[in-house]
Amino acid sequence: MIFGYSTNAYVKYSVKESLERIAALGFSGVEIMCDRPHLYPPDFDAAALADLKSVLDSCHLQVTNLNSFTLFAVGDTYLPSWIEPEAERRAIRVRHTLECLDVAQALGARNISIPPGGPLEKGMTRQEAFRLFYEGLEQVLPTAEERSIKVLVEPEPGLLMEKTSEFTPFIKEVRSPAIGLNFDIGHFFCAGEDPAEAMEALFEWIGHMHVEDIAATREHNHLIAGLGAIDFDKVFQTMGRLGYDGDISLELYPYVDTPDEAGKASRTHLVPIFERAGYAV
Repeated sequence: MIFGYSTNAYVKYSVKESLERIAALGFSGVEIMCDRPHLYPPDFDAAALADLKSVLDSCHLQVTNLNSFTLFAVGDTYLPSWIEPEAERRAIRVRHTLECLDVAQALGARNISIPPGGPLEKGMTRQEAFRLFYEGLEQVLPTAEERSIKVLVEPEPGLLMEKTSEFTPFIKEVRSPAIGLNFDIGHFFCAGEDPAEAMEALFEWIGHMHVEDIAATREHNHLIAGLGAIDFDKVFQTMGRLGYDGDISLELYPYVDTPDEAGKASRTHLVPIFERAGYAV
């Protein structure tokens, strides 16, 4: 397992400087934000991607995941989404995902993560929203299958899918080896679940994991590990018992003013817990 740190905490730095700072903290992996100001695909031609790959190599960093969730370059955190009524808006999300698969191939990334549909539009039924999401996925999964790159859906509070009971029927309908789950420990905690129990129920689909702490109120606000209420010992012991061999990325985007300090404090807190669970990071 590779423990990485997401560049979305470093939006005040360039992607290259973000990689250098993450490596200096002792991380062996990095999750790269596929959006501005970092790796928005239309901004990177083949030469720029090759240059970025050389920076990754010089920093001895492996890509744990390409975070293809936000679209600030043309919208915001969630929009354009997979489930908006306008076909041209959905097409932007589909195109972005295909472009992220191109980037993943160029950088040797094994997976990208995407939103769970998006915010449910006013007046739209859940049945209709899922239909639109499936239609969008049908346009990207053949490319992912061809390249052996996983497209990992990340349930999130306030979006079409938040919890185990919503994700399970969805994933069973897709029937593609390229689809999977980006398991965000904090998001399941926010949704009122025990993350360790959710992990057990969803384990067969997990292709990558996000880690951050969450307050006891279960408010969706990512915290430095150790400052919240998540029982990481229980979560990682479950992970070890189940035999998880994928990667995990620290996601602390609220700490844009102190990303180094937040990453260092979280890593210091989490590494001993990983080790107790049998993971050397």
